[in-house]
Amino acid sequence: MIAALWAILGVCAGAFIAVQAPINAELARGLGMPVAAAAASFLTGAVALAAISFALSQAQGVTIGWRAPAPWLFIAGGLLGAAYVTSVIILTPKLGAAATMALIVAGQLIAGMLLDRIGFMGMAVREITAGRMIGVLLLLSGALMIRLT
Repeated sequence: MIAALWAILGVCAGAFIAVQAPINAELARGLGMPVAAAAASFLTGAVALAAISFALSQAQGVTIGWRAPAPWLFIAGGLLGAAYVTSVIILTPKLGAAATMALIVAGQLIAGMLLDRIGFMGMAVREITAGRMIGVLLLLSGALMIRLT
């Protein structure tokens, strides 16, 4: 049961990304610059997450600490997110939402498999099997078919 809920959450998160892409692209047109749209999107998200974090910490009686295992973790995630959002804002009007999302998912799958293989940042190590490679090739083929047809 819980596994099904996690799967549904994953599908919803993917749908949110697909809807966010054209919204941010339109914001970029209005602001005149993709990076400004990415900044506005991040600022809005940051404010919302800060408010939710504060509310949850108050409800749970938890003090939020700003210590991280390594200082670069504060910067790395934000920079990767900024690069992602800016890329999507630029690509969506050029490639279309479906092709952009297909190529992004293909890139996520390839990177995810490599990160699983090396156990990046303490993740469980998972081998790159023939089935996983076929899945990547099928996804890449699908992404290319969406883009080129």
